[in-house]
Amino acid sequence: MLDETKALLKSEWGISDKLIEAAEDAERDTREGREKIREIGAYNQLRVLTAFKRHGVSDYHLKGSTGYGFGDSGRDTLDEIYAEVFGAEKALVRLQFVSGTHALASALFGVLRPGDRWVSIVGAPYDTMTPVIRGGAGSLAEWGVEYDEVPLDENSMFDKERIRLALRKKTRLVYIQRSLGYTWRPSMTISKIRDAIEFVKGIDPDVIVMVDNCYGEFGETLEPTAVGADVTGGSLIKNAGGGISPAGGYVAGRADIVDRAAVYLTSPGIGPDEGATLGVSRLMYQGLFMAPRTVSGAMEGALWASSILKRHGFDVMPGPGDDRTDIIQGIKFGNPKTMADFCRGIQGCSPVDGNAVPEAVDMPGYRDPIIMAGGTFVQGSSIELSCDGPLREPYSAYLQGGLSFSHIQFGVLNALKEAGLG
Repeated sequence: MLDETKALLKSEWGISDKLIEAAEDAERDTREGREKIREIGAYNQLRVLTAFKRHGVSDYHLKGSTGYGFGDSGRDTLDEIYAEVFGAEKALVRLQFVSGTHALASALFGVLRPGDRWVSIVGAPYDTMTPVIRGGAGSLAEWGVEYDEVPLDENSMFDKERIRLALRKKTRLVYIQRSLGYTWRPSMTISKIRDAIEFVKGIDPDVIVMVDNCYGEFGETLEPTAVGADVTGGSLIKNAGGGISPAGGYVAGRADIVDRAAVYLTSPGIGPDEGATLGVSRLMYQGLFMAPRTVSGAMEGALWASSILKRHGFDVMPGPGDDRTDIIQGIKFGNPKTMADFCRGIQGCSPVDGNAVPEAVDMPGYRDPIIMAGGTFVQGSSIELSCDGPLREPYSAYLQGGLSFSHIQFGVLNALKEAGLG
């Protein structure tokens, strides 16, 4: 760090010399790993640039449409670019998806029919998927769709024998969540996902494999659809939007599945042919273009954070030497006060609502009160620096995002200070 940076951290933020020294030690310790992350980011940047050039992106693609959105060439070209970048037959990228859960649910409702059965092979998925599975009005259970799950084994690997047993019963769809979500297990790398897909398809090639790709886009050089997943989906206020897209989500994969998802986003007879872009096309294009570098920076920050947090006695997932495939850094606090103090420190180092104090509250789709820290330019954006988690034992929170490596550092240093460790 520059001496001027250190001086400002001490004078305006109350960061101690001891914390600044720990930050610099963590930088040195993670230098090799962060360089590898940057190299992956550079490759992904070139892949996206190549797709933009191949599809002839021009100024008129960025203008947008109103009303029904008929003839919106910018919208349709962005679909084609996403399909190419994700190694998919087709993609549906829409402002009208309100979240990653919405995009994933649209694909599930597009595929599954009364009497069908689907199985999650990573145990229980993220909390917001629970109402989709077995909630009240409109859930898949209400439709008569059966759900089962196979937990990971004691080594947090896919339990192939239990998967084999689960698939003895006729199964329409197998579900894989790439990120750890609110659990304490490693996120699933692309190589592990590829292996699981090959195993499932070896048992029944007709089973549809769906991957929840939230937080994982551009974390590696390939996406799940490039290694055999039939469909994947996510949010544009996470990785794929690059911190620029103001809303939206995507579904990518087999053309027939994407078309079915489009029907459940709009209606039968409309599918993907309507959906105004309302003047935000430029932000969606620019967000995708910026995404590889933004994700790379966030992953560098997460690696650095794991190092400094481990130095301060926290259990972290993944650890500094572990494989990384997404932007999530799990932190186990062990008690609600330290967790709340840490989140308060992240909030206090936010560019928006930095004076707010995060409190645990009940939120739609979650089983427990959630504390969410993140003063972001886009509401709820988790590619911007944020930290959240459920108020339940073992009181783990999940740090993610950051539009610059430096901001992640400042946020974590402030959080450690607020937690009484600086």
